[in-house]
Amino acid sequence: MFIRSTILFVLLFCVALLADAATHRVQMNQNLQAVINKAASGDTLLLSKGNYNQHSIIIQKPLTIIGEGYPVFDGFKKYEVFIVAANNVFIKGIQVQNTGRSSLVDMAGIKLQDASNVTITDCKIFNTTYGIYLQNSKNCTIQNNEVRASAKDELQSGNGVHAWKCDALTIKGNTLSGHRDGIYFEFVTNSFIERNKSFGNIRYGLHFMFSHNDTYSYNTFSNNGAGVAVMYTKGVTMSVNIFRHNWGDAAYAILLKDISDSKIEHNKFDRNTVGIFMEGSSRIHVAQNIFSDNGWAMRIQASCDDNVFEQNNFLGNSFDVATNGTMMLNTFRNNYWDKYDGYDLDRDGVGDVPYYPVSVYSVITERIPTAMILYRSFLTNIMDQVEKVMPSIIPDQLKDDAPRTKKWKL
Repeated sequence: MFIRSTILFVLLFCVALLADAATHRVQMNQNLQAVINKAASGDTLLLSKGNYNQHSIIIQKPLTIIGEGYPVFDGFKKYEVFIVAANNVFIKGIQVQNTGRSSLVDMAGIKLQDASNVTITDCKIFNTTYGIYLQNSKNCTIQNNEVRASAKDELQSGNGVHAWKCDALTIKGNTLSGHRDGIYFEFVTNSFIERNKSFGNIRYGLHFMFSHNDTYSYNTFSNNGAGVAVMYTKGVTMSVNIFRHNWGDAAYAILLKDISDSKIEHNKFDRNTVGIFMEGSSRIHVAQNIFSDNGWAMRIQASCDDNVFEQNNFLGNSFDVATNGTMMLNTFRNNYWDKYDGYDLDRDGVGDVPYYPVSVYSVITERIPTAMILYRSFLTNIMDQVEKVMPSIIPDQLKDDAPRTKKWKL
């Protein structure tokens, strides 16, 4: 009886709050900060279209702020624009632009501080140091925003969506370009990154540091300095993403450094310098991915162990696999390799002889990078043929004992 009475009281209290909530229409000649200060918790502010020329707006109570026709708020290249320091805030349909730059303060178009249950949706954020910055926040949603800058170098730029020490975030459906990193996670757990397009960023389309048990899926990372970096992390699921045209001297579609117990499944790696680069990584399941027209499909350092690579398609890559060691503690099985020239006498779809995906020339270029200048020369063909007859250089433990003879339908 007591429990029922308590629940009824809470429901009546919530209904009373909703009944008291008011809607305020705000014109561009009004001071938005003053309107926010006078509004009651739970109120809605409807912002009319126009150039508000206002900045450093602090929200310290639960409010709904909705822009009509994308009202513009400007930091004049000196200030931050919106700072959310309250729970249960909803912001939709505004344009924020031109924050300042500072070596002491991470200036953002919209900054969330110690906030929970905040939603930022359908906003335009242009030419800011940091687009949307989340600090010590949880259960927040960043959705369907366009976050665009024109950064020239890493030192003078920030990230499109930057999250530090957060939990249970949803970053979904955003378009991010022209920043240092499109999305940056540090000490962020139990979060989802879905259906974003991150392109044209200086360093990474997505950057993870010390961020465990996160999932990113259905994203596209293209034309970045490198695609995605996942470092010092465990329990990450990376699925159904597209990594395209991440080219450069040190460019990777995915860089894995000291990560463990994760999954890379159902992704497409197309025309990258390196599809996956792995260092110090363990217990990663890499399955049902397509690697096509990359320089190196995978570069797996000798420091990696107990990883499984299965049911992937390797198509048109210059090198399928490269490694810097002779001992291999990982498992390759049932992958399709377009360079496989073995036979399948029983026609069961599995080759009767193993495939060794590390070519002799990939071993040489790992040791002498300048040897790449002779790649595709007549000399490389001779070396490959000699190695097949008298193996002496390639690591004999790195092999697929059951190579697929027909492409997987992925």
